[in-house]
Amino acid sequence: MKMTDIPFGTTDWSTVEATDHPGETGAARWRTRQFGDIRVRMVEYTPGYLADHWCVKGHVLFCVSGELTTELEDGRIFVLSPGMSYQVADNAEPHRSSTQVGAVLFIVD
Repeated sequence: MKMTDIPFGTTDWSTVEATDHPGETGAARWRTRQFGDIRVRMVEYTPGYLADHWCVKGHVLFCVSGELTTELEDGRIFVLSPGMSYQVADNAEPHRSSTQVGAVLFIVD
């Protein structure tokens, strides 16, 4: 990820318009800012959320609150609690998210 031509700025995430994205179960609410090729999101998953697809996009993901379960297509499972993060490259390891209790995530991709 190369970050260029982005002036210093701040984001009040409570003022960023939210968009809803249904999962196989539950929903994700995204608040998104775009800085050139870099997408930055604050994402809230409802309790019982399960993604409706295997994602191949690379991310740096930080768990702000709640608990996130990430399943890799090869069967490995990782659980993130507040203060934990993961990173994965584009097209590296398909993954999908779920949560029983809900989660708030900060994601850069």
